[in-house]
Amino acid sequence: MRVKVTVMLKDGVLDPQGEAVRHALGAMGFDGVNGVRQGKLIELDVADGTTEAQVTEMCEKLLANTVIESYRVEM
Repeated sequence: MRVKVTVMLKDGVLDPQGEAVRHALGAMGFDGVNGVRQGKLIELDVADGTTEAQVTEMCEKLLANTVIESYRVEM
């Protein structure tokens, strides 16, 4: 079974990579991009029967730094 976990920095946490992308887009002539938040997508291939609670535990323990990041699980 394929599971997708999207991890993003929480609102209020500075995102220097996102800011660099926003700046580069402006320099390339793409005006009107007021903000960019960059995150990561993690795809897990897990055994059938793996529960969302188990994936949440994976996120809490390893996949996301819950102090500064939020995550979303798609089973």
